[in-house]
Amino acid sequence: MHKVENLKIWGKAIELVKKVYLLVSELPKDEKFGLTSQIKRSSVSIPSNIAEGAGRNSQKEFKHFMSIANGSAYELQTQLIIVVELNLINKEKVQPIIDLCIEVQKMNYSFQKSLIKTELNTQY
Repeated sequence: MHKVENLKIWGKAIELVKKVYLLVSELPKDEKFGLTSQIKRSSVSIPSNIAEGAGRNSQKEFKHFMSIANGSAYELQTQLIIVVELNLINKEKVQPIIDLCIEVQKMNYSFQKSLIKTELNTQY
């Protein structure tokens, strides 16, 4: 088990959620139950799955939840691109959040690799 508050990726994912919530407040009201809802859910899923994985009893389980978090990060990135493509919010406002999302994806990939190494080292 890991103390989630000490994980840099979890903190970065929380930061991403806060920025996403501020951004989607600018979406049209008729998107409240469409893109706005989807974007919020996928963003919240990232730190939530990191936290759930951190609370599990094995590195293998932790890696599984990190994988789910990564899927949510890619889902979020896609939804943000759709917001830009539909001209709902201009690219200059969305791009920094997409960049942060990509940073979280890269951190996740590296973290998963370290979990695999730790898992392999504890098997011998």
